[in-house]
Amino acid sequence: MAEFTQNAQRFDPYKNFKFRLKWDGQYVAGISKVSPLKRTTEVVPHRSGGDPSSSRKSPGRTEYEALTLERGVTHDLEFERWANKVWNFQAGPGVEVSLADFRKDLILEMFNEAGQVVLGYKVYRCWVSEFQALPELDANANAVAIQSIKLENEGWERDVDIPEPSEPTFTEP
Repeated sequence: MAEFTQNAQRFDPYKNFKFRLKWDGQYVAGISKVSPLKRTTEVVPHRSGGDPSSSRKSPGRTEYEALTLERGVTHDLEFERWANKVWNFQAGPGVEVSLADFRKDLILEMFNEAGQVVLGYKVYRCWVSEFQALPELDANANAVAIQSIKLENEGWERDVDIPEPSEPTFTEP
């Protein structure tokens, strides 16, 4: 496990616009938005018959919220290829799902302003539950066409092997 040291020079929190996502050992091109990593643990109220008229609470099941990834429409087929592993209309009856490899583990990395990796999260056993190939098309609009995938997952954890970096400093000549 990595040892964390506090960067006494860093006052500002990290920004949310420098990140990269990796699956199958490769960075995925063009991802412009990732929904929050969020988990919720169910609250189970209980009380004993002899207790006063108040209940106790204990943790129940934990659910991990699906991730949504967005990127501009290009000729890159990574979103579509993965979505087709879960449901491929052209595959024929009985072979629509690629059970051997429709799940993937992801690595989400955040960077500081200097381009150094500062945080990483491993997201486990993801699969595509929703694929949007094209957005609504509008001849009167002036926007980038965005495609998206929604990824169900079975949990995530912080990559504690990523240490807080020593941030660069500039010296004057």
